[in-house]
Amino acid sequence: MPVAIVTGSDSGIGRATAVRLSADGFDVGVTWHEDEQGAQETADEARRHGRRTEVRQLDLADLPDAANVIDDLADALGGLDVLVNNSGTSRHGELLELSYDDWRHTLAVDLDGAFVCAQRAARRMVEQGRGGRIVNVTSVHEHTPLSDGGAYTVAKHGLGGLTKQLALELGRHGITVNAVAPGMIATPMTGLEDEDPSQHAKPQFPIPRPGDAREIASCIAWLCSPDARWTTGASFVVDGGFMLVNPSARPEGN
Repeated sequence: MPVAIVTGSDSGIGRATAVRLSADGFDVGVTWHEDEQGAQETADEARRHGRRTEVRQLDLADLPDAANVIDDLADALGGLDVLVNNSGTSRHGELLELSYDDWRHTLAVDLDGAFVCAQRAARRMVEQGRGGRIVNVTSVHEHTPLSDGGAYTVAKHGLGGLTKQLALELGRHGITVNAVAPGMIATPMTGLEDEDPSQHAKPQFPIPRPGDAREIASCIAWLCSPDARWTTGASFVVDGGFMLVNPSARPEGN
Protein backbone atom coordinates (compact mmCIF):
# COMPACT_ATOMS: atom_id res chain seq x y z
CA MET A 1 0.00 0.00 0.00
CA PRO A 2 1.21 3.57 -0.64
CA VAL A 3 2.36 5.53 2.41
CA ALA A 4 1.82 9.20 3.25
CA ILE A 5 3.23 11.21 6.15
CA VAL A 6 1.32 14.34 7.13
CA THR A 7 3.07 16.58 9.63
CA GLY A 8 0.99 18.52 12.12
CA SER A 9 -1.95 16.20 11.57
CA ASP A 10 -3.38 16.35 15.08
CA SER A 11 -6.00 18.92 13.97
CA GLY A 12 -7.13 21.28 11.24
CA ILE A 13 -5.79 20.96 7.70
CA GLY A 14 -3.36 18.22 8.72
CA ARG A 15 -6.08 16.04 10.21
CA ALA A 16 -8.40 16.58 7.25
CA THR A 17 -5.57 15.68 4.89
CA ALA A 18 -4.53 12.53 6.73
CA VAL A 19 -8.13 11.31 6.82
CA ARG A 20 -8.69 12.14 3.14
CA LEU A 21 -5.51 10.35 2.07
CA SER A 22 -6.49 7.31 4.12
CA ALA A 23 -9.83 7.30 2.29
CA ASP A 24 -7.85 7.40 -0.97
CA GLY A 25 -5.94 4.25 0.00
CA PHE A 26 -2.82 5.50 1.79
CA ASP A 27 -1.40 4.16 5.00
CA VAL A 28 -0.69 7.28 7.05
CA GLY A 29 1.96 8.61 9.39
CA VAL A 30 0.51 11.18 11.80
CA THR A 31 2.60 13.69 13.75
CA TRP A 32 1.82 16.00 16.63
CA HIS A 33 3.65 18.69 18.56
CA GLU A 34 1.54 19.29 21.69
CA ASP A 35 -1.80 17.52 21.14
CA GLU A 36 -1.14 13.79 21.36
CA GLN A 37 -4.84 13.05 21.95
CA GLY A 38 -5.73 14.93 18.78
CA ALA A 39 -3.19 12.89 16.83
CA GLN A 40 -4.66 9.65 18.17
CA GLU A 41 -8.13 10.83 17.11
CA THR A 42 -6.79 11.49 13.61
CA ALA A 43 -5.29 8.01 13.52
CA ASP A 44 -8.57 6.49 14.66
CA GLU A 45 -10.42 8.26 11.83
CA ALA A 46 -7.87 7.02 9.31
CA ARG A 47 -8.16 3.46 10.60
CA ARG A 48 -11.89 3.56 9.96
CA HIS A 49 -10.97 3.59 6.27
CA GLY A 50 -9.11 0.33 6.80
CA ARG A 51 -5.65 1.86 6.64
CA ARG A 52 -2.62 1.39 8.86
CA THR A 53 -1.46 4.38 10.86
CA GLU A 54 1.53 5.29 13.01
CA VAL A 55 1.72 8.29 15.36
CA ARG A 56 4.85 10.16 16.41
CA GLN A 57 5.71 13.43 18.11
CA LEU A 58 7.50 15.98 15.93
CA ASP A 59 9.10 19.12 17.34
CA LEU A 60 10.44 21.25 14.50
CA ALA A 61 12.19 23.57 16.93
CA ASP A 62 14.60 20.65 17.53
CA LEU A 63 16.60 20.83 14.32
CA PRO A 64 17.97 19.02 12.45
CA ASP A 65 17.25 15.90 14.52
CA ALA A 66 13.48 16.35 14.27
CA ALA A 67 13.64 14.94 10.74
CA ASN A 68 14.52 11.54 12.18
CA VAL A 69 10.76 11.14 12.68
CA ILE A 70 10.32 10.95 8.89
CA ASP A 71 12.62 7.94 8.64
CA ASP A 72 11.08 6.37 11.74
CA LEU A 73 7.57 6.58 10.28
CA ALA A 74 8.71 5.39 6.87
CA ASP A 75 10.39 2.37 8.44
CA ALA A 76 7.32 1.57 10.53
CA LEU A 77 4.96 1.84 7.57
CA GLY A 78 7.18 0.13 5.00
CA GLY A 79 8.15 3.03 2.74
CA LEU A 80 7.21 6.55 1.79
CA ASP A 81 5.33 7.86 -1.23
CA VAL A 82 3.91 11.20 -0.05
CA LEU A 83 5.06 13.87 2.37
CA VAL A 84 2.70 16.70 3.30
CA ASN A 85 4.64 19.43 5.10
CA ASN A 86 1.81 20.95 7.11
CA SER A 87 3.39 21.80 10.46
CA GLY A 88 3.76 25.51 11.11
CA THR A 89 3.62 28.33 13.60
CA SER A 90 3.39 32.10 13.74
CA ARG A 91 4.60 34.71 16.19
CA HIS A 92 2.92 37.97 15.37
CA GLY A 93 4.53 41.34 15.26
CA GLU A 94 5.58 44.04 12.83
CA LEU A 95 9.20 43.74 11.80
CA LEU A 96 10.27 46.94 13.58
CA GLU A 97 9.14 45.46 16.89
CA LEU A 98 9.68 41.72 16.39
CA SER A 99 12.27 40.09 18.63
CA TYR A 100 15.05 38.08 17.05
CA ASP A 101 13.95 34.99 18.98
CA ASP A 102 10.41 35.21 17.57
CA TRP A 103 11.84 35.76 14.09
CA ARG A 104 14.13 32.74 14.31
CA HIS A 105 11.50 30.48 15.90
CA THR A 106 9.02 31.18 13.10
CA LEU A 107 11.55 30.62 10.33
CA ALA A 108 12.96 27.53 12.03
CA VAL A 109 9.59 25.79 12.26
CA ASP A 110 7.95 27.02 9.05
CA LEU A 111 10.94 26.94 6.69
CA ASP A 112 13.92 25.11 8.17
CA GLY A 113 11.66 22.35 9.51
CA ALA A 114 9.94 21.90 6.16
CA PHE A 115 13.35 21.70 4.47
CA VAL A 116 14.79 19.00 6.71
CA CYS A 117 11.60 16.91 6.46
CA ALA A 118 11.43 17.29 2.68
CA GLN A 119 15.11 16.45 2.31
CA ARG A 120 14.76 13.31 4.39
CA ALA A 121 11.59 12.25 2.54
CA ALA A 122 13.12 12.94 -0.88
CA ARG A 123 16.22 10.89 -0.10
CA ARG A 124 13.97 7.99 0.87
CA MET A 125 11.88 8.37 -2.31
CA VAL A 126 14.98 8.51 -4.54
CA GLU A 127 16.36 5.38 -2.88
CA GLN A 128 13.07 3.54 -3.38
CA GLY A 129 13.10 4.44 -7.09
CA ARG A 130 9.34 4.73 -7.58
CA GLY A 131 8.88 8.50 -7.49
CA GLY A 132 6.75 10.33 -5.01
CA ARG A 133 4.92 13.49 -4.02
CA ILE A 134 5.83 16.35 -1.71
CA VAL A 135 3.19 18.97 -0.90
CA ASN A 136 4.10 22.02 1.18
CA VAL A 137 1.22 23.77 2.90
CA THR A 138 2.11 27.45 2.72
CA SER A 139 -0.50 30.22 2.99
CA VAL A 140 -1.88 33.04 0.91
CA HIS A 141 0.98 34.87 2.64
CA GLU A 142 3.36 32.92 0.44
CA HIS A 143 2.22 35.47 -2.13
CA THR A 144 1.10 38.57 -0.25
CA PRO A 145 2.11 40.31 2.98
CA LEU A 146 0.48 40.28 6.39
CA SER A 147 0.63 43.53 8.32
CA ASP A 148 1.53 42.06 11.72
CA GLY A 149 3.09 38.80 10.56
CA GLY A 150 6.43 39.70 9.02
CA ALA A 151 8.29 36.55 10.05
CA TYR A 152 5.38 34.35 8.94
CA THR A 153 5.21 36.10 5.56
CA VAL A 154 8.94 35.71 4.98
CA ALA A 155 8.90 32.05 6.03
CA LYS A 156 6.00 31.24 3.72
CA HIS A 157 7.59 33.11 0.80
CA GLY A 158 10.72 31.06 1.49
CA LEU A 159 8.72 27.85 1.53
CA GLY A 160 7.34 28.78 -1.86
CA GLY A 161 10.89 29.14 -3.14
CA LEU A 162 11.89 25.84 -1.58
CA THR A 163 8.96 24.21 -3.39
CA LYS A 164 10.21 25.44 -6.76
CA GLN A 165 13.82 24.45 -6.12
CA LEU A 166 12.88 20.97 -4.97
CA ALA A 167 10.62 20.56 -8.01
CA LEU A 168 13.53 21.50 -10.27
CA GLU A 169 15.93 19.06 -8.65
CA LEU A 170 13.61 16.12 -8.04
CA GLY A 171 11.62 15.91 -11.27
CA ARG A 172 14.16 13.59 -12.87
CA HIS A 173 13.49 11.14 -10.04
CA GLY A 174 9.74 11.14 -10.70
CA ILE A 175 9.05 13.22 -7.59
CA THR A 176 6.66 16.16 -7.91
CA VAL A 177 6.75 19.06 -5.46
CA ASN A 178 3.94 21.59 -5.12
CA ALA A 179 2.52 24.07 -2.63
CA VAL A 180 -1.03 24.64 -1.47
CA ALA A 181 -1.67 28.17 -0.19
CA PRO A 182 -4.81 28.35 1.98
CA GLY A 183 -6.64 31.49 2.94
CA MET A 184 -8.52 31.79 6.25
CA ILE A 185 -9.55 28.28 7.24
CA ALA A 186 -11.66 27.17 10.20
CA THR A 187 -8.85 25.63 12.28
CA PRO A 188 -7.45 26.04 15.80
CA MET A 189 -5.13 28.77 14.46
CA THR A 190 -8.15 30.93 13.59
CA GLY A 191 -10.22 29.90 16.62
CA LEU A 192 -12.90 28.16 14.56
CA GLU A 193 -12.04 24.48 14.90
CA ASP A 194 -14.93 22.04 14.39
CA GLU A 195 -17.33 24.86 13.56
CA ASP A 196 -19.33 25.21 10.37
CA PRO A 197 -17.51 27.88 8.32
CA SER A 198 -20.76 28.94 6.70
CA GLN A 199 -21.94 30.23 10.09
CA HIS A 200 -19.11 32.79 10.25
CA ALA A 201 -19.67 35.65 7.86
CA LYS A 202 -16.65 37.28 6.29
CA PRO A 203 -18.27 39.93 4.11
CA GLN A 204 -14.89 41.33 3.08
CA PHE A 205 -14.16 38.13 1.10
CA PRO A 206 -15.65 37.38 -2.36
CA ILE A 207 -16.90 34.06 -0.97
CA PRO A 208 -17.99 35.52 2.36
CA ARG A 209 -16.95 32.79 4.82
CA PRO A 210 -13.84 31.02 6.05
CA GLY A 211 -12.79 27.83 4.32
CA ASP A 212 -13.25 24.29 5.57
CA ALA A 213 -10.08 22.26 6.19
CA ARG A 214 -11.53 19.52 3.99
CA GLU A 215 -11.57 21.96 1.07
CA ILE A 216 -7.81 22.29 1.40
CA ALA A 217 -7.38 18.55 1.88
CA SER A 218 -9.16 17.89 -1.41
CA CYS A 219 -6.59 19.97 -3.29
CA ILE A 220 -3.71 18.23 -1.52
CA ALA A 221 -5.25 14.84 -2.27
CA TRP A 222 -5.46 15.68 -5.97
CA LEU A 223 -1.77 16.64 -6.01
CA CYS A 224 -1.02 13.23 -4.47
CA SER A 225 -3.09 11.39 -7.08
CA PRO A 226 -2.05 9.91 -10.46
CA ASP A 227 -4.00 12.71 -12.17
CA ALA A 228 -1.38 15.23 -10.98
CA ARG A 229 1.70 13.34 -12.16
CA TRP A 230 2.65 16.15 -14.63
CA THR A 231 2.09 18.99 -12.13
CA THR A 232 5.14 20.28 -10.30
CA GLY A 233 6.65 23.53 -9.01
CA ALA A 234 3.24 25.19 -8.70
CA SER A 235 1.43 26.92 -5.86
CA PHE A 236 -2.33 26.42 -5.67
CA VAL A 237 -4.15 29.26 -3.92
CA VAL A 238 -7.35 28.05 -2.23
CA ASP A 239 -8.70 31.12 -0.48
CA GLY A 240 -12.31 31.96 -1.34
CA GLY A 241 -11.03 35.00 -3.22
CA PHE A 242 -9.00 36.45 -0.33
CA MET A 243 -6.12 37.35 -2.64
CA LEU A 244 -8.44 39.49 -4.76
CA VAL A 245 -9.02 41.90 -1.89
CA ASN A 246 -6.24 41.06 0.62
CA PRO A 247 -7.71 42.88 3.62
CA SER A 248 -4.76 41.91 5.84
CA ALA A 249 -1.94 43.50 3.81
CA ARG A 250 -2.19 46.97 5.35
CA PRO A 251 -1.72 47.93 8.98
CA GLU A 252 -5.06 48.65 10.63
CA GLY A 253 -6.22 52.18 10.02
CA ASN A 254 -4.11 52.76 6.88
